[in-house]
Amino acid sequence: MAPQDNAEGAGDRPPPITLADVAREAGVGESTVSRVLRGKGSVSDEARQRVLQTVRRLGYVPNRIAGTLASTGSRLVALVIPSITNIVFADVLSGASPTLTGAGYQAVFAVTDYDPKAEEDLIESMLAWRPSGLIVAGLEHTPRAFAMMRGAGIRIAEILDTDAEGIDIVVGYSNLDAGRASARFLASRGKRRIGYVGHDLARDKRGAKRYQGFCQALAGLGMHVADAEIVPALSSIELGRNGLAVLLDRTPDLDAVYFANDDLALGGLFHCMAKGISVPGQLALMGYNGLDVARLAPQPLATIRTPRRLIGEMAARLVCSDEPSGIYDVGFELIEGATV
Repeated sequence: MAPQDNAEGAGDRPPPITLADVAREAGVGESTVSRVLRGKGSVSDEARQRVLQTVRRLGYVPNRIAGTLASTGSRLVALVIPSITNIVFADVLSGASPTLTGAGYQAVFAVTDYDPKAEEDLIESMLAWRPSGLIVAGLEHTPRAFAMMRGAGIRIAEILDTDAEGIDIVVGYSNLDAGRASARFLASRGKRRIGYVGHDLARDKRGAKRYQGFCQALAGLGMHVADAEIVPALSSIELGRNGLAVLLDRTPDLDAVYFANDDLALGGLFHCMAKGISVPGQLALMGYNGLDVARLAPQPLATIRTPRRLIGEMAARLVCSDEPSGIYDVGFELIEGATV
């Protein structure tokens, strides 16, 4: 699959930021930089602050393995993901890990729990081991995380989103378009009083984009979300069930509900079953992700299926290659199911 136009080609990547670069920019000797970073030896406060400020500005990550892997070439590829309990990221890993193993690389991964600062810290820890490549979820990161990845001099693959410019390689699909497709599908089935149940959109940036696209598409049709129940917590089936109960107590005349993902939507389906609400006769339900459990339910969910294993495979292959930088859009599939 050819990439869309994006950043420079693989051969145009800047070299990694080195200790010598930090020393030159800070106007001190390399030994001074080394003493500051190791926290050993005598250095003036003024020089220490100048070195630390330069380190942050350049995105330099100290080499914790004394140049051993850096000189011989590391066979590690690091993956930084938000969750391992979410089947989405387990699927990504199931695609990436065997691909890396088959290419002679070893996968190591870390989990952020959707915390941007934790992601920044884990990226720094991973880069300190000088991996051959880095795979990270999403396109939104802290300024320091951006600086470290840009200065690492290795292949960087950002996955599961294509709605912004990437650092190097982007493999995924448009979350905005997934939200728009969901809204248009519900509207095409005659739904006009549509609610929304979601989780912590401040942390789940891709979920926030889908909701944004959903609202945009409704607005283009002269509609709007009738009511929304957004709970600042991690996604779960229980949250979906309780969230729909609260939403319907507040706005009982809804004819459809769009959920941030299939976990929440399954919870909503369980609430309807418990309360004798006919689906889709009284209330249509739509999720997102295309999980197996949603497909195999007695009443399969209407949802968007995303190719997560393929994304893991492609990201792993590309991060170990000289393929050009760019956006590799793998698309998504709307599954009509039996709940709309």
